Amino acid sequence: MQCAWRPLSRLLSARSYQTAWSRSQSSPAAGRLDLSGIYPPIATPFTTKEAVDYQRLEENLQKYAKMPFKGLVVQGSNGEYPYLTEDERVEVVRTVRRTLPEGKVLMAGSGCECAVGGVCALANVLGQELCELERLCQSGGWEEARILQQRLIEPNAAVTRKLGVPALKQAMEWFGFHGGACRSPLQPLTEAETQQLRRDFSTNGWL
Repeated sequence: MQCAWRPLSRLLSARSYQTAWSRSQSSPAAGRLDLSGIYPPIATPFTTKEAVDYQRLEENLQKYAKMPFKGLVVQGSNGEYPYLTEDERVEVVRTVRRTLPEGKVLMAGSGCECAVGGVCALANVLGQELCELERLCQSGGWEEARILQQRLIEPNAAVTRKLGVPALKQAMEWFGFHGGACRSPLQPLTEAETQQLRRDFSTNGWL
């Protein structure tokens, strides 16, 4: 968090910080921020050469300003922030802050997570294979890693965004682990979903 917060904090002058602090202390609900409403996590436009297109970003912001959003989330889930340099991240926030109408809330992402590991749901089922994928990447075996990764994509999608925890637990049972039942409100897979899950694993050589 600190690696991105330091440059972002430079955007806040002492005067603006003091004003915000004074307002919060004078309000009846001091220290409480109303976050109700709609906050779109905005995209970061790029040119065809993959440079940040600040002009297009401002054009988007001008259109958003006409909508009753409570505020905007910059460098959130849609912002491709892991692919921005530190300077670009600061400049994107500065651009949004400059263009955002007064009274709108700006939520700026400040995380700087690295990519030396992963939180992998599929590792509950294919743990050895996920560890092998990491080992190949660490040792520079990119072609082998690419082939293995391709075989893992469909099973991983099946036990996460497509079918979720019920699919993960069913797959665990197939591979000798104890997934067990799901607790309500989660429901077990239908027969059709179970067949689809099996295909996602079997067509990639895991079953």
